[in-house]
Order: sequence, then structure tokens, then C-alpha cells
Amino acid sequence: MKITELVSDHFGDVWKLLSETNLFISRIDEISQYQTQIQNMRRELQHAGNIRDRILEVRTSLIELRKNLRMQGYDLSLGRMNLVFDGFRHDDSMAKGFKRVVLFLGDRDLYWLTGTDNHIALEAYLEQKLYKSESTGKSLRILGKHYLWYLRRKTELILSGAATERKEDYERLKAIGEAKPLLFLSKLKGLA
Repeated sequence: MKITELVSDHFGDVWKLLSETNLFISRIDEISQYQTQIQNMRRELQHAGNIRDRILEVRTSLIELRKNLRMQGYDLSLGRMNLVFDGFRHDDSMAKGFKRVVLFLGDRDLYWLTGTDNHIALEAYLEQKLYKSESTGKSLRILGKHYLWYLRRKTELILSGAATERKEDYERLKAIGEAKPLLFLSKLKGLA
């Protein structure tokens, strides 16, 4: 393999990573914070030509940017996912592929549990699980409990309220999720 082919491969890989990062950033509120940085990286990469060191410098900067986003709680692999809140559903939604999930909003994190049991049983299991972790020194404060149906469809995670979910609680959760959908999806990665 020739040196020019290796440089070309590096360029292509970095360009793809830059494009994926740009797509992700375009979907978060902090876009203006990163827009100039992305534009500068794109310009630098376009002018790098066959200079391997310049391509690697852009790659290093890009990796640092992505690391910073991860430290903020984002999962960049979910950049193409959409969070959809879709009203309320009943038990017959299982025939359409929906599954049960109970979700607790904590003061520092989001906790969830899926299963085939009803929502009340899932809530009890999740409380028990969290209580055990609390006894090991981790203090938890639950701000809200949600009883939902979910479905993963290609690039969508659909969340619908269950009969146990109160309408005002669902609307509150919807507002939180829609305010920062990619951060919310990051917390639900196992579902998404």
C-alpha cells in the first residue's frame, strides 16, 4: 500500500468522523458553542491535502471535542436517533410491538426498568433495586415516576404513557425530553 493511499484513508476516516460530529452538534442546543470549532476543523482538513500530520492534528482535536461532549452526558452514537412522545397507549399496544418501561427521574440521573410484568410490579422491582444500591452509600432522590410504553423503530424511540401514567406527569416528562432529546436518549441508551 502506498503512502498516498494511507493518507487518503486517514483523510476519509477523519472527514467521516467530522461529518458525524457535525450532525450530532447540529441537533443540540449548544450548537453555537461548537460551530466555529467544527468550521475551523473542516477548513483545516480541506487544506491538509496529503500532509498526514495535519490530518492527525484535526483528528486529535475532533476526538477531544467528542470526549468533551461525552463528559457532558451525550452518547454520540445516538446522533441519528429521534425521541418521539406519542400520547397514551393501552395493553393492546403489545400487539404492535410496544413494551413496558418504568422510568424514575432522579435528582442526578434517570433510572429505568423494562419487563413483561405490569407497570406497578416493574415499579416495585425498580424501587427495590434502587433501595439496595442506596444502602451501599448512594443516596437517591426520586423526582418523578413514569409508567410508559416504548418502541424502537429504526431511528426512533417512541415513548407513550400507560394507563397508570397521569397526563400531567407525562406532559412534564415530555417537556424534559423535548428540551434536550439527545441527552435524554443517552440516558435511555439500552432502549434506543
